[in-house]
Amino acid sequence: MLARIFFLLALLLMAGRGYAVEPGERLADPALEARARTLSASLRCLVCQNETIDESNAGLAHDIRVLLRERLTAGDTDAQAVRAIVDRYGEFVLLNPPLHPATTVLWFGPFAILLVGLAGAAYWVRQRRKEPETLAPLSADERRDLQSLMQENER
Repeated sequence: MLARIFFLLALLLMAGRGYAVEPGERLADPALEARARTLSASLRCLVCQNETIDESNAGLAHDIRVLLRERLTAGDTDAQAVRAIVDRYGEFVLLNPPLHPATTVLWFGPFAILLVGLAGAAYWVRQRRKEPETLAPLSADERRDLQSLMQENER
C-alpha cells in the first residue's frame, strides 16, 4: 500500500515538471528554437520566481518566451536578446545575475549570514566551556547562618 502511495506521488511530481512551452510558441527553425530553449533556461519566471520561463505556465512567462523568440527571429544575437529582456523586466529575470555592487548582497549575503551564525555558535560554545568563577569563602556570619539552617532542616 505504501509503495503505491509513493508511486502515485512520484507520478504527480513528474507531471508538474512538464515544459510549458506551447506548440504555438515554437519556432519553425530548429536551430533558432534550440537557441531560444537554451536562453530561456537561464531566465526566471517573474511570477513563479523559482522556475525558468520554459517551465512556467504563467502568462508573463509566456510573454517573455514570445518576446525572446521574436528577438531571435529578428536576427538578434543571444546576448542582444537577453539584454532586451533584461532592459524590459530588470536583472531579476536572470537566474544567475551578474556580480556588481547592486547584487553583492545576493551573492555574498548567504555566506555572511552563515559566517555570523558560525561565529555566534563558536562564542556560545566557548562561553559554556568556561569554568565558573571561584566564589569567595563564606564569612563567619554566613557560616553560622548556614549551620543553623542545616540544623533546622535535619529536625
